[in-house]
Amino acid sequence: MNQAVTPHEQFKLTYSTMFDPPAALHAQFEQALQDCKAQRLGRDYGLWINGRSIRTDASFAVSSPIHRDWLIGRFAVASAEDVHSAVTAASAAQMHWRSLAWQDRASLLRKAAALIEQRVYAISAAVALEVGKNRMEALGEVQETADLIYWYCNQMEEHHGFDRQLPNDPLVGFTSTNRTVLRPYGVWAVVAPFNFPFALAGGPIGAALVAGNTVVFKVASDTALSGQLLLEAFQDAGLPDGVINMLTGPGGTTGQALVDHPQVAGVTFTGSYEVGMRLYRQFASGAYPRPCIAEMGGKNAVLVTASADLDRAALGITRSAFGLQGQKCSATSRVYVERSVTTALRDRLVAATERITVGDPTARENWMGPVINQDAYERFQACARNLRAHGKVFTGASVLTDAGRDRGFFVAPTVGSADFGYRLWQEEKFIPMVLIGEVDSLQEAIDRANATEYGLTAGFYGNQEELLAFHDRIEAGTTYANRPQGATTGAWPGYQPFGGWKGSGTTGKAIGSFYYLTQYMREQSRTVVL
Repeated sequence: MNQAVTPHEQFKLTYSTMFDPPAALHAQFEQALQDCKAQRLGRDYGLWINGRSIRTDASFAVSSPIHRDWLIGRFAVASAEDVHSAVTAASAAQMHWRSLAWQDRASLLRKAAALIEQRVYAISAAVALEVGKNRMEALGEVQETADLIYWYCNQMEEHHGFDRQLPNDPLVGFTSTNRTVLRPYGVWAVVAPFNFPFALAGGPIGAALVAGNTVVFKVASDTALSGQLLLEAFQDAGLPDGVINMLTGPGGTTGQALVDHPQVAGVTFTGSYEVGMRLYRQFASGAYPRPCIAEMGGKNAVLVTASADLDRAALGITRSAFGLQGQKCSATSRVYVERSVTTALRDRLVAATERITVGDPTARENWMGPVINQDAYERFQACARNLRAHGKVFTGASVLTDAGRDRGFFVAPTVGSADFGYRLWQEEKFIPMVLIGEVDSLQEAIDRANATEYGLTAGFYGNQEELLAFHDRIEAGTTYANRPQGATTGAWPGYQPFGGWKGSGTTGKAIGSFYYLTQYMREQSRTVVL
């Protein structure tokens, strides 16, 4: 496993270890932040098609959610013709790329991963400013991207390029050889979200490329600079022209044109359930079905029994409910706690929530930053009003507009409760709001946790005997038990595969797992009679 290492001391950076980093890490981040503000922000950026930067007549501006007067940059809007040019370039490059030995593809991609590691502070500073992540979350995402690319290259190597010799047919007078080979599909589209624009673009791109596909990718408009920095790492690694292409523009036009293109052989999408299911149906129809890897969110529950360590549970829930302002598909938004310890857990959770420092997340003292944009800001306010009207608010449910936070989208982390029929027990809102509800038993908690269309992550706090029942019955692809570092969040390549069941994912295979890479290839049986 590759690590982010400071020049002066060893420090393995994962989402579980980021809570006590060395001082050198902070110093390097702060220098990178100054450099980013001076050298990166406010520039004009084009598309990247067939090895060239392409400027367009139309562009859009991206501002930081931390302070709306901070211009991240101006980015080109890809037209339908630009999308066609990108896909055509990827299609033209695919024959050469797939004909390379897999070892050569892996070598180039490992160079890209190494460049990401070398640039980890510079990229993380930009991600923090653009997404509104605190420094440790930003560093974690960028390092995770490198580790995902290494992981997929290593999987290709460990399986010898997924080329296996099979027994010869038992034919008299002939030698009949048999092999099974996994081969790439062709042009692969990657559509990434705003919350992890680097990792959820870079990881799928690495898998698609090492498998022999070429790629056209688009990140969310709110985080277009992250896409540019990712593109530069791949391009600087020496990938041939046309092998990777980047588009920017609205999802409803640029993104739709990309997934509609007839030469796109497969897609990886991360986003909403509604869009993901529409894509899944689209790629299953037509002349023949095409692969669609869609990760579509979650409504993640934590179960707390009377035997739980309540201090540990409160810490884990707080970190998972409010990390990245609740804007993770794996964020905790529901807590089911046994009645006898509800008050004690709620008091601990409220106290921990009120200790959270909210402000400019690039400052070391602030753990929680702003929500991503005006839409999210207004959605939080609507949910806060609704919760006050139909339930209880124990803390939060307000916007933060005092000096230093008045030009950003800052909101207070919120803990509340409501009857189980209330809609926020079911709807994913992507805001820092968690509901806590009383149950009579672990059995009831499991039933309520499973009563959703999602099945991404789930957390548990209790004893070992209860844990067996939790693992046996919970309907989630990623589970954590008695974990203070995060009740439902914190997967890392090589440690925790990350994927969901039911409406949270289309394939049942997890990111960073032993089974993910093969989704980017199809099997060909080869029999030759000599």
